[in-house]
Amino acid sequence: MTAPGEACIREAQRRLRAEQGAFVPKPVLPVIDEVVATVLSQHTSDINSERAFAQLKSRFPGWEQVAAASAGQVADAIRCGGIADQKARRIQQILAAISEREGRIDLGRLHDLDDAAARAYLESLPGVGPKTAACVLTFAMGRAAFPVDTHVHRVATRLGWLPAKTTADTAHRLLGPMVPARIRYDLHVAMISHGRAVCRAQRPRCGACVLNDLCAYGRSVAPAGQQSPLQAGS
Repeated sequence: MTAPGEACIREAQRRLRAEQGAFVPKPVLPVIDEVVATVLSQHTSDINSERAFAQLKSRFPGWEQVAAASAGQVADAIRCGGIADQKARRIQQILAAISEREGRIDLGRLHDLDDAAARAYLESLPGVGPKTAACVLTFAMGRAAFPVDTHVHRVATRLGWLPAKTTADTAHRLLGPMVPARIRYDLHVAMISHGRAVCRAQRPRCGACVLNDLCAYGRSVAPAGQQSPLQAGS
């Protein structure tokens, strides 16, 4: 596999943005809030994870109270987000680790660290891997990270940007430097939307895909002589 050039990646971002409309960044949360919100987002929908986060914040006035509560109380507050018992334990483990290191439950000082140091700190927290760290860097800290969730991973693999069977950790290591820094956040959001609506895990809609002619997978499954939507309109 040959890594895509910058022009190819920029063209993919341009087409996705033209199809999806203007890029809208997420509301910026404090660093610790984004860590917890990202934990809650795992294995569930955005709607459910946002509701779980809102209920957690409503139930407990501060992170110290979340840390001091029983695991069952935390799990009850986030039940709508799925696998609540597991997530409650993980959140409390993270909060305990932060409290031990910082003397309080606050990660504001990460803004004073460079990208590599902030990433290393985040990934040293219990259960925080490359994706969660990249989300926090991108959404809460305004850094040029490139989070790779399941949709981004699938789309990038089908496009031929990643070798087949690339692990999640390796995908972060490969894709981050590959994507131009100024479009990482935008492309991350665009690829998630594309993965949900078009490049689905089952029955991808290759015939309706604006990236079809750029896509190794799309070319491999297209009937002979079939044109991409862009080629047909040119």
